[in-house]
Amino acid sequence: MNIKKLIEDADLRIEQSKILYEEPMSKHTSFKIGGPAECFIKIDNIEDLKQILEVSKENHIPLTIIGNGSNLLVLDGGVKGIVLKIQIEECSILEQEDRIKVIVSSGMKIGKLARILLKEKITGFEELSGIPGTIGGAVRMNAGAHGKEIKDIVKRVKCIDYQGNEKTFNNQELEFGYRKSMLKNNRYIVTEVELELQKGNEDMIKQKMEEYAKYRKEKQPIEYPSAGSTFKRGKDFITAKLIDDAGLKGYTIGGAEVSIKHSGFIINKGNATAKEIIQLVEYIKEEVYKKFSKKIELEIEVIGEE
Repeated sequence: MNIKKLIEDADLRIEQSKILYEEPMSKHTSFKIGGPAECFIKIDNIEDLKQILEVSKENHIPLTIIGNGSNLLVLDGGVKGIVLKIQIEECSILEQEDRIKVIVSSGMKIGKLARILLKEKITGFEELSGIPGTIGGAVRMNAGAHGKEIKDIVKRVKCIDYQGNEKTFNNQELEFGYRKSMLKNNRYIVTEVELELQKGNEDMIKQKMEEYAKYRKEKQPIEYPSAGSTFKRGKDFITAKLIDDAGLKGYTIGGAEVSIKHSGFIINKGNATAKEIIQLVEYIKEEVYKKFSKKIELEIEVIGEE
């Protein structure tokens, strides 16, 4: 399959500068790791998304959707087919008595949304303000921080399926759980999220955001590339503590390291490959199980070819 010819023959309305071939995925993930995407397309409107879905379906081209690539490990062999980066960043705010309805496009970065809400004196989002992903990715995995999860403020979500049909789900239908929702089955692409928040005091909102940012800087290895917290917490244990107690803090394989600052993070200390990250993950799993009889699970997503 000559994907370049198929895309060119499709006569897409998308600007040519937004369509890249053999694009290194290391440029599009916070891990700074990953082989090339056969075809990488940036989109900033729903019409372009629908057109790509149609081309993908008609030509049987595999399609992978990404947001900010902040919870993603792309394998060294790269990704076949089309990788679609959603960059739709629209936001509208509606006041309804004591409630504030915030309607935001899925490609909006969480940090950018937090700054908009601060400016508008809207509270309820501060705990999530330091999460490095997009709002669409946050909903898909029910991202959380400081005791709050995205599910706590989501009212409804607009999606589109891979056949181009639009669908809206309410909070209950999204079946939120710990770092998951029914959207993780990859049958739907998030396009728009409605949040329910409240009016607040600008100084208090700013103070909270600064406190959470300070905590993140002090406790997490944000000075190195990573995909955030590598492992999920256990039902009856704190995964980072088990890794620490197993004596694995600072353990390295190639350029991959268990962070000295926080054992729950694997960092790219210097030109790490995805293979080295995976080898380190497997070693950690084995050692923790051997010493504590606890199975730990990945929180990050792994995609691509070895």
